[in-house]
Formats: sequence, C-alpha cells, structure tokens
Amino acid sequence: MSTETLMPVTAEAPSTAQRTFVRYYTGVFMDLVVLGLFAQYWDRVHVDSFSTCLLAAIVLQVLLKATIAVEHQVAVFFKKRPGGFNKFLRFFFAWLVLFGSKFVILDAITFLFGENVHFDGRWHGIIPLIIVVVVMLVAEEVVVRVYRRLGKD
Repeated sequence: MSTETLMPVTAEAPSTAQRTFVRYYTGVFMDLVVLGLFAQYWDRVHVDSFSTCLLAAIVLQVLLKATIAVEHQVAVFFKKRPGGFNKFLRFFFAWLVLFGSKFVILDAITFLFGENVHFDGRWHGIIPLIIVVVVMLVAEEVVVRVYRRLGKD
C-alpha cells in the first residue's frame, strides 16, 4: 500500500476556534495530570476526588490564562511609555500581577471547593500552590515545545 492511499484527499488548516479549543483542552489536561499527581504524592496538596480535580483543573486553567492576559496588558501599557523608570514599572507590575494572582487563585479555589481542594503550609498553603502552578506552566510549555518540534520537517 502506498503512502498516497493513506493520506486524506484534502487537508484543511484548523480554524482559530479549533486551535483555541485544542490549546485549552491540552492545558486543562496538563493541569489535571499535574494536580492529580501532586494530590497523590505530596501531602501538602489535597483533592477529594477525580471529579473535583477535573473541575479544579478547569478553574486553574481559566484563572491562569486570565492572569497571563492581565500581565500582558500591564506590560503593553508600560511598554508604550519611554524611559528606564517605566521599564522598571513594567517588570515590577508584571511580577506583582503574577505573584499576587496566586492569592486570588487560592481564594477562588477555597471559595469554590472549600475543603475538597486545599493546600497545606505557611500562608494558607500559598507556597504549595505556587509550586503546583509553576509545574503546570512548565508542563504546558514542554508539551508546546514538543508539539512545535514535531511540526518541523
């Protein structure tokens, strides 16, 4: 059997909506895997069930994407203004948004899930949450990089 018979007759590029769906689907899946593994193997992360873990992964994905969008808007605001002080403010406020958002995320998780999802540790578990979020972002970046390398012929 030749390779030509295995190929589709037409190949259409995915639409923007399809690419967005795959991006968020993959992100939620990665967050689910990371959160589930942390819940299983680290005593500072507690999730009561798989269903709760899935819902928490969806919430985390939405909040993380919202955080990144806000951070980009702040960066654009200060990038338009010249000068070293505005450059400093751009990085400072980007850091403030990225770090401060973890407290918002922790409060949202606590509000939505109560004791069904919680992080133990100092400052109401903010350090374990930051570790989980960083691992989620790293895992997503690894998947994106592997995907992009597969596209190169």
